[in-house]
Amino acid sequence: MTAIAPILPETIQLAVSTLRRGGLVAIPTETVYGLACDATNPDAVARLYEAKGRPRFNPLIAHVASLPMAQKEAQFSAAASHTAAMLWPGPLTLVLPVAEGGTVCDLARAGLDTIALRMPAHKGARDLIEAFGKPLVAPSANRSGHVSPTRAEHVKADLDGKVDLILDGGPCEKGIESTIVSFVGERPQLLRAGALETSVLDNFLFGGIARGGEGEGITAPGQLKSHYAPDATLRLNAETPEPGEGWLGFGPGPHMGLNLSPSGDLHEAAARLFAALRALDGRYDRIAVAPIPNEGLGEAINDRLARAAHRD
Repeated sequence: MTAIAPILPETIQLAVSTLRRGGLVAIPTETVYGLACDATNPDAVARLYEAKGRPRFNPLIAHVASLPMAQKEAQFSAAASHTAAMLWPGPLTLVLPVAEGGTVCDLARAGLDTIALRMPAHKGARDLIEAFGKPLVAPSANRSGHVSPTRAEHVKADLDGKVDLILDGGPCEKGIESTIVSFVGERPQLLRAGALETSVLDNFLFGGIARGGEGEGITAPGQLKSHYAPDATLRLNAETPEPGEGWLGFGPGPHMGLNLSPSGDLHEAAARLFAALRALDGRYDRIAVAPIPNEGLGEAINDRLARAAHRD
């Protein structure tokens, strides 16, 4: 049985000790709960992959507590440095060329010559990384491909006995994963829509951001076509549930079931998405999902739903 503990100075020190001996600690962030281990320790990373059942060709995000820590791991262009300075800490992951002398192990990067880096906005997560003194990889703390966890009890439901400690920081504020942008080419490229709206990046970056990443192999986390998936089959853009289907609504409507946001608020919908999928997955074999506007955070929500609905 894995213990759940509140984030306190003494539990952070317990987590640091666990990480230093190669253990696994589930941690809260503002996006989803992450399964953390020492990013420089290939044995710990191998154990993390095993605990999640994660394909090893799928790279991990290294989480840092400061820009100087990140700059030891990656080569930052002027545009990447400016973006990090303005938008970190927050739900934005940057994919960058690996720095000479970087410490994040090859296994965590899936053998790529790039690295994905993020500085989480959650204070407890940053306090832990700072106390540990090195980057932590922290993919979502769930079975690989399953619905991402937004509460400590979601982690326990998926990984009880496979992790050493779960730090409880309450419900995640954002509820969906970070936006991923590559700064490897001449123009920044969106690899995954996420909790930071792409319109912010379009307005912030000179020349805007290119959309891409599909069909180019796995270059960053979260690019598998089948991902974030419940056991139940999803039917997207449904106007009404069919007999035997669970209903996941959005906006005002007459159907009984769960509603991501009765008022049509995309921020509220994003925060509730994974918890709602988990709740319905336990009760239905099929889930009908109402249409979600593909604008703002709706882009990220629809991305997650499409991956959840995909069946190989």
